[in-house]
Amino acid sequence: MTTVFVTVGTTRFDELIESVTSSEVTQILKARGYGRLVLQVGRGTLVPDANSCADLSVEAFRFKDSIAEDMRRADLVISHAGAGSCLEALGAGKPLLVVVNDKLMDNHQLELARQLHMDHHLLYCTCSTLTETLKNMDLSVLQPFPPGQPKNFANFLDKALGVK
Repeated sequence: MTTVFVTVGTTRFDELIESVTSSEVTQILKARGYGRLVLQVGRGTLVPDANSCADLSVEAFRFKDSIAEDMRRADLVISHAGAGSCLEALGAGKPLLVVVNDKLMDNHQLELARQLHMDHHLLYCTCSTLTETLKNMDLSVLQPFPPGQPKNFANFLDKALGVK
């Protein structure tokens, strides 16, 4: 079954979980051929149950020792804009849609997502634009992130965050 894996990392990002399980978003995902939604909800208060979405099969958990297998099995990853989550998804070679938490103050997530988007490695949006982004997304424009170059990624982060 074609799977969407959603991760919020170790954070609390209930707005993303609520948005991605809304009937409008699940209908779009179903129309795009996805049948399964796996949610890593982190420290959030919202933990959808298996019957929470009429259009998709749902599985939710807070944390695991590793989400590498969930990423490997995913056909699409929807993630918060944390550097670790982005790097893990890009390293797994998965199409990535990053949802920036625009409620955070002094938010460096936007700079990271914007730069990775400009380099054609991912698509990004906010919770308020998730529905429209999913309707119009073209995953064929994405280019693989060069693997096994942690120094390059560190330099990239410095550039994206304006450190260098």
